[in-house]
Amino acid sequence: MTSAAQQPAGQPAQQSARQPTQQSRHSPELRAAARHLGRRRFLTVTGAAAALAFATNLPGGGVAHAAELDAAKITENPFTLGVASGDPLPGSVLLWTRLAPKPYAADGGLPAERVSVEWQIAHDARFRRIARRGTTTAHPEFNHSVHVEVDHLGEDRVYYYRFRVGSWISPTGRTRTAPGRGAKLSDLRIAAVSCQAYHDGYWTAYKHLAEEDIDVVFHLGDYLYEYAVTAAGGNRNYTDRVLPAHYNRETVTLEDYRMRYGLYKSDPDLMAAHAAHPFVVTWDDHETENNYAGDEPENNVPPEEFLLRRAAAYRAYWENQPLRRPQQPAGPDMQLYRRLHFGRHAQFDILDTRQYRTNQAYGDGWRTPGPESDDPARTLTGESQERWLIDGWRASRARWNIVPQQVVFARRNHPTAGNTTVSMDSWDGYAASRSRVLAGVESSGIENFMVLTGDVHVSYALDIHRDPADPSTPVAGTEIVTTSISSGKDGLARPANWADYLARNPHLKHYDGQRGYVTVELAADHARADFKTVPYILRPGAPITTAASFVTESGNPGLRPA
Repeated sequence: MTSAAQQPAGQPAQQSARQPTQQSRHSPELRAAARHLGRRRFLTVTGAAAALAFATNLPGGGVAHAAELDAAKITENPFTLGVASGDPLPGSVLLWTRLAPKPYAADGGLPAERVSVEWQIAHDARFRRIARRGTTTAHPEFNHSVHVEVDHLGEDRVYYYRFRVGSWISPTGRTRTAPGRGAKLSDLRIAAVSCQAYHDGYWTAYKHLAEEDIDVVFHLGDYLYEYAVTAAGGNRNYTDRVLPAHYNRETVTLEDYRMRYGLYKSDPDLMAAHAAHPFVVTWDDHETENNYAGDEPENNVPPEEFLLRRAAAYRAYWENQPLRRPQQPAGPDMQLYRRLHFGRHAQFDILDTRQYRTNQAYGDGWRTPGPESDDPARTLTGESQERWLIDGWRASRARWNIVPQQVVFARRNHPTAGNTTVSMDSWDGYAASRSRVLAGVESSGIENFMVLTGDVHVSYALDIHRDPADPSTPVAGTEIVTTSISSGKDGLARPANWADYLARNPHLKHYDGQRGYVTVELAADHARADFKTVPYILRPGAPITTAASFVTESGNPGLRPA
């Protein structure tokens, strides 16, 4: 395991304090049920349904049998986790909240009873012009989360929304719908964020993001980390509070993940960003477990126990994110990849590069490419998702074709003891899979291919060459990699091996190892990426600056300084 000081440029340090035996925290009944199902049975439709039932302790009669709670009995603010919106469609948006008077408790401080929740969406922030309103139910089986799909709204419009339970009224959120499929836009402003380890520092970048003029935010994964958080909040070093002891262990069970989301979602800067902008989310590995691959865990545990953990992680993820019904998981399965359109201006193909991937070659890490990593049978996306992606490009009429996803797509050559190594966890470790995707870019004839990436805790601006291993081949697209919100603590602008790293990667146009996010303006004739950074996160209050800006012209791929 590599120490932080020895990490290659742009490679996140691995957590050293692993707890491989924690899988045993699943109840004996749960483990027995999983063993009885077996690995293959677990992955069938019937097995997934059974997993859903026993992994969440649902009553046999389902959600309709829970008694209804009198809202007058809720004596503390149930909206401690704020509000959020997501996945905007033409004339439609998803609204989210989760009721939790006690956010650090597994049940949120509510009994196992359903709660009636009113919602409103309006044209104005004072709710004088109501566009739609209704009532929904927060079910205890879903941790009293609320997912309201509001339709019949105007296209490409800003709206304000809120929830009410009894006499309690939520904070107001601001959102917007997507334009119609045939609409022509002059520009679209998006942001990309990723990697927010709570224990590594404050999320000041989110405070600044909340103040940006942004149409939609893409979260590219590692929204939650499974690692232990101390009573002082790790590197936040709280002196005004003491976190409960149950956070000081790795997340494994559904209860663990639910409580961890209670901690993360209660952060005021994250709540401000969610309230200000609609989010489109996808996960990476830490929402479940570091560097897992499909149904292969990082540690040597029985596969059925890992799938129990995956089912718990996926369910808690859905409960705590602004996701629509098609993304609701069934046991250890959840279709997170999906496509969003913003008129004829932009098509977004949001990928899941964790759930369906082949296990990392050569035991993971940074390795010299070879027959195992170059095996044509290896896949990062799975066959179905890969086919869906390329078929979607063939039908695309969008000016900008954007792929928000997790791990670095372009080649990264790292100097290791005189040799060049690449990351087995990124697309470099799945060369044939990447080649098929690039062939799809070329055969479909799409315009302006751009990849948005997170994961590595640094900012990159990269040209994607038709042959990623040969920078003399034509440029096929661009990749914008956002740094982390907090993972990696304060970070450094440049690594010690920067000169050698740059020499081996001539397609790398920018690098910055500080924390922050990236905004991208998609205009008719160009796209502009602004890399925003904060100088520190180990204490709150850092200012935001634009560290660098790059432009790529429509129809002429390749990045240049703005």
